[in-house]
Amino acid sequence: MNMIIHDMEGDIQIGDTFRRPKFRSGNRLRTFDRVVANPMWNQSEFREADYDADELGRFPKEGGYPGGNADWGWLQHMLASLKPTGQAAVVLDTGAASRGSGNANRDKEQAIRQWFVEQDVIQAVLLLPENLFYNTPAAGIVLFLSRSKPVEHKDRILVVNATSAFAKGKPKNYLPEEAMDRIVTVVTSWEEVDGFSRVITREEVAANDFNVSPSRYVQMTTALEYRPVDEILGELEALEEQASEATAALRDVLQSLGEPT
Repeated sequence: MNMIIHDMEGDIQIGDTFRRPKFRSGNRLRTFDRVVANPMWNQSEFREADYDADELGRFPKEGGYPGGNADWGWLQHMLASLKPTGQAAVVLDTGAASRGSGNANRDKEQAIRQWFVEQDVIQAVLLLPENLFYNTPAAGIVLFLSRSKPVEHKDRILVVNATSAFAKGKPKNYLPEEAMDRIVTVVTSWEEVDGFSRVITREEVAANDFNVSPSRYVQMTTALEYRPVDEILGELEALEEQASEATAALRDVLQSLGEPT
């Protein structure tokens, strides 16, 4: 739809990408330099048999079956669709970054996140503000994958908490131009900004039970404004004076109506 609206050229295939992907090279999955995707969130229709029936090597046994939620299944598909130097950006529900972490029992989604972290293919995780999408008020994440991370990024993940980088709109919030520029700069330069972004290590992620949610590692900070006591007292006196004038005016009105005061 975006391609048609923006008069772009492309190859559009209609079908079941999860069970029977159309982009193939012979009997192998076709791969790309860049993949950008926004699959439906939290799909529960796929079963373990769907993963087992795959003949394209998209769902490695080491990663496991993600259970009744296909978010990480889609990420496995996107990863398999990348060339050796390819990169992907995938928009998902925020729960994909943390579901299962902290549970006493082994969780399938947490196990797949662990596999992705240990394969060192997660480049960055961006947490978006709430109420940006037309079909849900929930926030989302953008999970960036890379088949060939730079040496200086090995065993590290950039997490960006952009939950406050929005402007109010009707009916939805939106990202102003300056907010988008800031996010792009931070993500592309791997810049650490206090209260906005951090670079975390594989060991830190493992210690947090493979939770890769930016909100786990980057707490929003709000600058406190300290005002002189004399200024506050002056405002308080002015408010008290206004309250006294209002009370006197109300008393005059009630007296003119003959009501007891």
